[in-house]
Amino acid sequence: MSGSQRDVRDTIKSFLVLVEKDAEFDRGTALFAEGLGLDSLETAELSALLEDEYGKDPFSSETMPQTVGDIVDFYDAAVAGA
Repeated sequence: MSGSQRDVRDTIKSFLVLVEKDAEFDRGTALFAEGLGLDSLETAELSALLEDEYGKDPFSSETMPQTVGDIVDFYDAAVAGA
């Protein structure tokens, strides 16, 4: 796992602790429903946090992320394209 992947995963984990959600996940863990169970407000909060931390918001891209891996991939692509 690259440093950027670890950073993004650590940011998500810290957010989950803050909103009192299960902080155990892997790349395939869904963000909603039976996965992390994020609701719309928590999704908006995570979106804002990620944009503040990394300067880009994966939830404003063409494809809405559905898994933790989608978010990690978004930032990997952003770094590769920089």
